[in-house]
Amino acid sequence: MEFLRKTLAGAVSLSLAVMFSPIVNAQEILPFPPAPSGSVAGLTIQDSVYSKRVEPKRLADGAPNILIILMDDVGPATPSTYGGEINTPTLDRVANMGVSYNRFHSTAMCSPTRASLLTGRNHTFVGNGQIAAIANDFDGFSGTIPKSSATVAEVLKNYGYNTGAWGKWHNTPEEQITSKGPFEYWPTGYGFEYFYGFLAGEASQYEPTLVRNTTQVTEEPRKGYHLTDDIAADAIKWLREQKAYAPDKPFFMYWAPGASHGPHQIMKEWADKYKGKFDDGWDAYRERVFKRAREKGWIPQNAQLTPRPESMASWDSIPEDEKPFQRRLMEVFAGFTEHADYNAGRVIDEIQRQGRLDNTLIFYIWGDNGSSAEGLNGTISEQLAQNGIPTKISQHLEALKELGGLEALGGPKTDNMYHAAWAWAGSTPYKSTKLVGAHFGGTRQPMAVAWPKGIKPDPTPRPQFHHVIDIVPTIYDQLKITPPRVVNGFEQDPIHGVSMSYTLADATAPGRRKTQFFDIMASRGIYHDGWFASAPGPREPWVGGIPKGIREWSPLTDKWELYNLDKDWSQANDLAAAEPQKLAEMKSLFLIESTKNKNLPIGGGLWSTALYHPEDAPASNLTEWTFDGPMMRMPESAAPKLGKVDSLVSMEVDLPANPNGVLYALAGFSGGVTCYVKDGILSYEFNLFEITRTKIRAKEKLAAGKAKIEVESKLVDKIGGAMNVTLKVNGKAVAQGQVPAAMSLHFTSNATFDIGSDLDSPVSLDYFDKAPFAFNGTIGTTKVTYLKK
Repeated sequence: MEFLRKTLAGAVSLSLAVMFSPIVNAQEILPFPPAPSGSVAGLTIQDSVYSKRVEPKRLADGAPNILIILMDDVGPATPSTYGGEINTPTLDRVANMGVSYNRFHSTAMCSPTRASLLTGRNHTFVGNGQIAAIANDFDGFSGTIPKSSATVAEVLKNYGYNTGAWGKWHNTPEEQITSKGPFEYWPTGYGFEYFYGFLAGEASQYEPTLVRNTTQVTEEPRKGYHLTDDIAADAIKWLREQKAYAPDKPFFMYWAPGASHGPHQIMKEWADKYKGKFDDGWDAYRERVFKRAREKGWIPQNAQLTPRPESMASWDSIPEDEKPFQRRLMEVFAGFTEHADYNAGRVIDEIQRQGRLDNTLIFYIWGDNGSSAEGLNGTISEQLAQNGIPTKISQHLEALKELGGLEALGGPKTDNMYHAAWAWAGSTPYKSTKLVGAHFGGTRQPMAVAWPKGIKPDPTPRPQFHHVIDIVPTIYDQLKITPPRVVNGFEQDPIHGVSMSYTLADATAPGRRKTQFFDIMASRGIYHDGWFASAPGPREPWVGGIPKGIREWSPLTDKWELYNLDKDWSQANDLAAAEPQKLAEMKSLFLIESTKNKNLPIGGGLWSTALYHPEDAPASNLTEWTFDGPMMRMPESAAPKLGKVDSLVSMEVDLPANPNGVLYALAGFSGGVTCYVKDGILSYEFNLFEITRTKIRAKEKLAAGKAKIEVESKLVDKIGGAMNVTLKVNGKAVAQGQVPAAMSLHFTSNATFDIGSDLDSPVSLDYFDKAPFAFNGTIGTTKVTYLKK
């Protein structure tokens, strides 16, 4: 027995020596290996030594909490902090606590910026050359961040941070946004221990489709609900729990509201704060803000105000009877935006209340891209632009009559967005808007950075040229973290960003970012050593419909521009003709950077859009579905494309004596299709983004008993064109009609498909006040089949 004990003790000592021996470059491989036991197991308890294992500290003492606030589609000339006319006291507060950057940049689109921000890599390199809703098979445009480019959340989680994200995500493949996953490309699969928000590109602020971690939220919104309020309250709850459960751990928060992306939706009292403030229009706004920004020293005194594009309407050209509509749209946007800043302040207030603000590093980024021109000429339903459907203001005003007039704007019955010229005004003094990578109106975002314990406040703007890919290396630099070589078994791609730490204490430090490329769907540019060359690409996002000659367009024939940014802050003076050699050098550099960053083919992000191949847009691989009984909240991105392709919906139902209710509904009030029974009459409605509502109704009431109800939809020609619809009961056609124009991409980014009720915002006004208008009979099997040509 004694021999056995000695042998065992020797083996234990050897194993402990191996476990406690130094691990070479352990910080290069994540996750860290488990901490070994501090105990020595003998043959008996009496022979054993007990010492609880101790997790080694991975962070230096005093490592700060980190909060990233990312606003959406707001524009550099909107916040009062930097000369705009929308009240932003929270941005003021962060700027006054720290420093601001006036030459900080994003990509010109949502998903690309978010992927770059979270990984520190260029957007096409991590598969996000455009939004997830129009991803395609080219590597740079796949819509999937590869695991070889780990997010900052994944790294910080391994180092001991609690990590959480709120609001808009927009970096999960669209067809994977279902309750059955797969979940590895959801926020929780990218290092966030907690997520509460929406996975798509936008959401109704009143009736959003939300997830918590990987579970769909099914609670009905309470009265007075607003999404931005909700994600602030939830973040505050998480902060309190985090402090209670893990007070020794720092936190990393990514708070990204849907505001002020379309739809612009806010309670009336917030919009009314701005009544009359924009009555003189966008041209006058631009002049005022330009003057104020120079007076504040936010832009240089020699900066020039760039002119309005010829293709964009002047305020004076707007008919007088349309101006109240245009003014109210901007008032709603302003109230929506101030409300988002207010809620960011609620989160910061809680951090301060807990005594943790002094050691919290805050990055407040005012925009993931420039102001959005996707409202075109002003709209009550902003998805019209994404589906390439041109309209007239008279159509919007006519539709508004049924919805409650101008007072309905900003409410649950509209998905409104302002005139593109308001977006251009919000980009003062720069050219263009969101979706333009060639001009800073699409890519230059104000940013304030504060850390009371670590950054001395300084009102002097930091003019060094930087990009969202520089946030991750700045965080690693401040925490003295070496970027890992391997994460979860995946060899890591190089980080493209440059730490901005050198600028925090020195506004005059020479810039260290020498080169940066930009490209969103062929609107592209390249920065190098103070020069910028760019090509605006084949379309102007504020011009609706299909651009002339788009299918013959080639990047090889695009006209390029050239700017000396050291002398020309706002890209006002094109030097392409005067400096042909310099332009040629810059164009060559753009191709080199594009090749390195998987940005080929040029314009690859346009492939799955309404302009080229809408049939290749992300969608389920299925062509047949079988649903047993009612079904709730199937995301539109994974649901049957009932308003886009030839289809047959076949339902087995048991009808009561007086049938009423929704049989099925896809999407919501801003656009969708629904089949329902009202007072016994079988009815169908194709809601084309509130502008055109095609209603098809049977003439006779349905008889009680078992029945087979079918809805057959067939395109007359191509996707987006007219569609013939036939309603059948027990094989007999009971109603027919033609939808004059179908949709080409999707009805919404964040609505759902329901059978037996309409749980989103109701598709039809016919049952708006009765929503969700659950069917009062019994639904058996529902089959949906795509019809072959």
